[in-house]
Amino acid sequence: MKFKAAVLRKSGLPHPYAASRPLSIETVEVPPPAAGEVIVGIKAASLCHSDLSVVNGDRAWPMPIVPGHEAAGVVEEVGPGVHSVKPGDHVALIFLTQCGECEHCIAGKPSLCARGTQANREGRLLSGGPRLRSDGQAIHHHMGFSAFAQYALVSEKSLVKIPDDLPFVEASLFGCAVMCGAGTALYSAGIRPGQSVAVFGLGGVGLSAVLGAVTAGAARIIVVDPG
Repeated sequence: MKFKAAVLRKSGLPHPYAASRPLSIETVEVPPPAAGEVIVGIKAASLCHSDLSVVNGDRAWPMPIVPGHEAAGVVEEVGPGVHSVKPGDHVALIFLTQCGECEHCIAGKPSLCARGTQANREGRLLSGGPRLRSDGQAIHHHMGFSAFAQYALVSEKSLVKIPDDLPFVEASLFGCAVMCGAGTALYSAGIRPGQSVAVFGLGGVGLSAVLGAVTAGAARIIVVDPG
C-alpha cells in the first residue's frame, strides 16, 4: 500500500521552518498488515509539543521518521488474529503501546510497559518493523504509528475503538493530551472529592487535567497560565 506522509530526515534544522523545510511530503509504502497489525486511515492528527521535539532535535529519534502521535481514524484493514476491531470501526491511536504480558502490564501499570517503550524508542511497532519504506529505505515510526500521513500501520495494541459519533478532531486528543492530563489527575495525583487542585499551563494536557479534576470531584480548581 502506498500513501503520502510527512517525512523527517534530519532534525535540528534552523528556524524559520518555512525556509529550512524539515518535513517533506513523500510517498511511502507499507506491506499488508501482519499478525496483530491494523491499517488505519488517518482522519485527524493533532500537533503536540512532543512532535516539535522530534523536529527540533530535543528528543533523539532514529531517522528518517514520520512524526505524529495524536490521531484518530477509521480501520481500513486488519491482519490475522486481530479481534478488537474490524474494517470501518472508528479508533483513537494511543502512543503508550501495551503488550499486556509484561510484569508492569499484569500489575495494572501498562504505562510502564517495557516492551512498548523499547519499541517506541527504536522507531518500530510492538509487532515488529519498522514497516514503512521509501524507495527501499526503512522509515521509522513515531510512537508506534506515525500519524502525519494518510494512513498508519499500527499494532492492535496501539488503538482503542471509539463511538462513531465522536468527532475525529476531538478523538485525536485522547491519544496523548487527555490520557496524560486527565490520567495524571485521576490516577497519578489521585484527586479525591472535595480537594483543591492547581493546574499550571492550559494547553491540551492542562485543560485535560482540569477535566480530570472535575471528574474526580475537586471542590476548587485553580488554573495558572501566562497567556
